[in-house]
Amino acid sequence: MQNIIFVHGLESSGQGFKGRFLKSVFPDILTPDFKKSDENIPMYELLEYRMAELNAILNSKKFWIIIGSSFGGLMASLIALSKPYKVSKLILLAPFLVSRKLKPSFYKAVDVPVIVYHGKNDTTVPYKPARERARYFFTNLEYNIVDDDHMLHQTVKAINWHNLILNS
Repeated sequence: MQNIIFVHGLESSGQGFKGRFLKSVFPDILTPDFKKSDENIPMYELLEYRMAELNAILNSKKFWIIIGSSFGGLMASLIALSKPYKVSKLILLAPFLVSRKLKPSFYKAVDVPVIVYHGKNDTTVPYKPARERARYFFTNLEYNIVDDDHMLHQTVKAINWHNLILNS
């Protein structure tokens, strides 16, 4: 079994819909709960906490397939850009790529295989600016615009996850 981890979004958890669904498909997937979002903690301070938690997990093994959703997509992208040697594939679900922590002047493009699913009806993270950032950072990119919203419930259930993961 490959090393697979799901990185949840800002106000979600590893036990949310996507985490539970992926666990049903891949029983060995890691679906950790990262530090909870709290209105008293600024978003980018929370990002630092969560990145420390994620790095501690990823340091235990090499060659991860990282599935990141929304804010978790930002986290997964930051790992791929700073430590591409740790990532065998990145799967991003409605990723928050327009963050000020992910500026083109901060990172060079990487050749990590990246597959994105982004809803054309996403009002939380609009796909067009996210797609432009993805095109800048990832040279081995497949960006899928799907008929879904930010939660991507229909899309997550429709993806052939075994094929997506086994073709890594």
